Amino acid sequence: MAEENKRPAGARPGGRPQGRRDQAPAEPKEFQELVINIDRVARVVKGGRRFRFKALVVVGDGKNRVGIGVAKGGDVQAAIAKATDVAKKQVIHIAISKDTIPHDAEVRFSGARVLIMPASPGTGIIAGGVVRSIIGVTGIKDLLTKSLSSTNKVNIAYATIEALRSLVPKSEWLNAKPVKPVAAKVVAEETK
Repeated sequence: MAEENKRPAGARPGGRPQGRRDQAPAEPKEFQELVINIDRVARVVKGGRRFRFKALVVVGDGKNRVGIGVAKGGDVQAAIAKATDVAKKQVIHIAISKDTIPHDAEVRFSGARVLIMPASPGTGIIAGGVVRSIIGVTGIKDLLTKSLSSTNKVNIAYATIEALRSLVPKSEWLNAKPVKPVAAKVVAEETK
């Protein structure tokens, strides 16, 4: 009779297993997610201030794909989840040659200017702050960068993405049409 009452290890009375429901083996994530910045933003209303959180997130697969997203939410976790979804929808493909980029690129987005340059093997990633975070998830191993003008993290992130998007692979250099970044088109339209 004592053997009939024995339950398997980890089972509750009633036969249900104990533990979390999502005990299925976790599949490997497609993208590496990195939170760059979280800000508390306020909206002033009649009764005072309403606080929300704004998250800046970068996603990358380490194999020349990267995307960034900015979103707001009522709490930090909601903001990060929304920003991650936005980043996954805006993933771009980067031209890489021998663990670095094929050529120089300088892009201006709003007030931020970012300069990226190829580096010789063994140099590593010479970058600071936001640019380093973005380059870290791309798979690029050797790169020189300089962030000029603005210190706004969101604008620097967008400028970095535009600089990476403007890269042309070496195979297309001879007959390649010059790629104009989106930010240049926006600035040109504003000056008309």
